[in-house]
Amino acid sequence: MKYALSFFTVLILVISGMLFFQYQVYSDKVETREDHFTYTQEIEITYRNDSLDIRHHFKNLPNQVIDIQWPKLAVNPDCFIEAENTCKRLSEDKTKFEIGDNHSQSLSYIIPLNNGIKSNQLLKDIFVSLKLGEVSYSTVHISTEKDVKGQWITGLPEVGQQTLSLVNYSMFGGKGPVSELYYNANNLIQQDPIDNVSIYSKKPLTKDFTTKLKELNFLNENHIVLVEGENVSKLQGKRILFLKNFTTNVLYRQVILSQVKAQFKFNESPIWLYETVASFLAGTTIGGEKSTEIVNTLTHQMTDTQLANWLQRLNDLKGKEISTKILDEALSEVFGIHTNYLSMNESTNEVFPFLFNDNREILVNSHLQKDINVIFKDGQILYSADALLKHLGYEASNGENGYYVHSKERNFRFPENHGFYVYNERRYNTVSNPIVRVAGINYIEETWLQKLFTVEIMKKDDSITIKTTTTQQ
Repeated sequence: MKYALSFFTVLILVISGMLFFQYQVYSDKVETREDHFTYTQEIEITYRNDSLDIRHHFKNLPNQVIDIQWPKLAVNPDCFIEAENTCKRLSEDKTKFEIGDNHSQSLSYIIPLNNGIKSNQLLKDIFVSLKLGEVSYSTVHISTEKDVKGQWITGLPEVGQQTLSLVNYSMFGGKGPVSELYYNANNLIQQDPIDNVSIYSKKPLTKDFTTKLKELNFLNENHIVLVEGENVSKLQGKRILFLKNFTTNVLYRQVILSQVKAQFKFNESPIWLYETVASFLAGTTIGGEKSTEIVNTLTHQMTDTQLANWLQRLNDLKGKEISTKILDEALSEVFGIHTNYLSMNESTNEVFPFLFNDNREILVNSHLQKDINVIFKDGQILYSADALLKHLGYEASNGENGYYVHSKERNFRFPENHGFYVYNERRYNTVSNPIVRVAGINYIEETWLQKLFTVEIMKKDDSITIKTTTTQQ
């Protein structure tokens, strides 16, 4: 009994020690875990000696490690001692803010400009950003020597400007981040702001144009600036857009697309995907022929309930990575059946028709094959012919007189829409087409696949197995 009691006591101590160790490890992870956060910023810019001297103040920072993302052009990155503790959290290598209770930190850096600032110049990605951080409000101050005339534009609303005895001063402030700076030596006419849009044009806007502009519905409250003409680099900013023609349709399209690009992470997506998402969120078609046809097709496929579900899913994706594959997954959930509609349109120049897909794994003679697509069209089940027939031991190609499939013993020719096929130089009439072309891709209909190529098709919940049943003659 004494030995049992001693063993039990030791066991309790060991378990207690293990629990304490695990708790310590978990606590350390919780304390150092990096989370997304919001902060405000104030940026002081002084243009002198052909460079931008920047003092960047960050406020409302969380008590966690924060990685600093310096601009590629920045030189002399350092802390800026605005107050006693405003550099206390900056790491020695100046790559991050360490954990600390000081919620305000300041940095300084210089952006050199080759031969100085040029008129009509757009400077992009010149400010520090914080990894995992989202800017809720920005304030920007710009000071230049008195003889430097012209306009500065940041994408934020202009609070005011003033000419002093030695310097010119401009101030901007508004919701969201700022990532670019535009300078124009020849002053454009600054029109009265309309909602969250500021306009700089060569001539005054007409009353009719202003009235139509006020009737437009934009997607968010982040301020944006429209400038008539082009900048020297011919680039667009995130919150500064350049338009050659000031018409309400062009203006509305550019603003909505800009807002959508700011709300989603599109990466390398085609422009028609931007336009498609923008069209649904804005409630009107915006963009070219391809995006317009895609929007109209999807809208006609959806019930009112499905459309509302689709719009909610788009809103839920704001701030996240977005692609044709991700949106296809959302569409599949909306319809309750799988579709690769957007992904297929990414791989073709023309508009691929709306189809549902069988998303099960495909096995051919016991081997998993990932290059075979199965689609549903006009009540038919169609298999991508080139890949499937190759795995069955055939060579397939398009020729002058149809679609050719051959092996050592068996040869087929399928003329397109002629009501017959040729097998080993003998003609057979048909009432349907064995080979169907969909958006330039050859598919073979399931019943004809079984009949002509003597295969057995077995379907389970997660797979489709295609197996040759006899030695083909």
